Amino acid sequence: MIEELAREIIRRFPRDHKEKDPFKVLISTVLSQRTRDENTERASTKLFKVYRTPEDLAKVKPEDLYELIKESGMYKQKAERIVEISKIIVEKYNGKVPSDLEELLKLPGVGRKTANIVLWVGFGKPALAVDTHVHRISNRLGWVKTKTPEETEKKLKKLLTKDLWGPINGSMVEFGRKVCRPVNPKCEECFLKKHCEFYRKRGKER
Repeated sequence: MIEELAREIIRRFPRDHKEKDPFKVLISTVLSQRTRDENTERASTKLFKVYRTPEDLAKVKPEDLYELIKESGMYKQKAERIVEISKIIVEKYNGKVPSDLEELLKLPGVGRKTANIVLWVGFGKPALAVDTHVHRISNRLGWVKTKTPEETEKKLKKLLTKDLWGPINGSMVEFGRKVCRPVNPKCEECFLKKHCEFYRKRGKER
């Protein structure tokens, strides 16, 4: 049943990733941390118009990036990470983003969510990225009962087939923004309300 519901979320809230280059996916995901998608997109567009490769970014100073990525927030910290990551990719990985989870996790500022997005979007590998949306919605629906995104990732991997791992992240993000919002979720118009633990509890409390 959970697998069917996951497929329906993906069908109703598809998310296409236009950018597939692993390096650009990696840097855009770093920029996306703690900011809105539209801010990430603007900052990424400005950055990649000037600097396109790890080699380009490995040569600059973090302050050279401030104005380009300012809209992403926490831009000083992100600029330092971007330059540091670029240097490591050039020096240690011959200019190629590693396609292995453990190697990606060694990069500064790269956690499991970022690494899994790079693996799925940049390399087409089965990988399940769990951000706040996926973690919150999975628990709200009653699919899992977990306290951390890492626990949610492990549980969902057992519940969902590998072909769903990649797409479920983007689709749950869209679903979480439009329907299953953190505050004032649109439960009455949600197609999943009959299968939602949160909705059932909400009904009993009324």
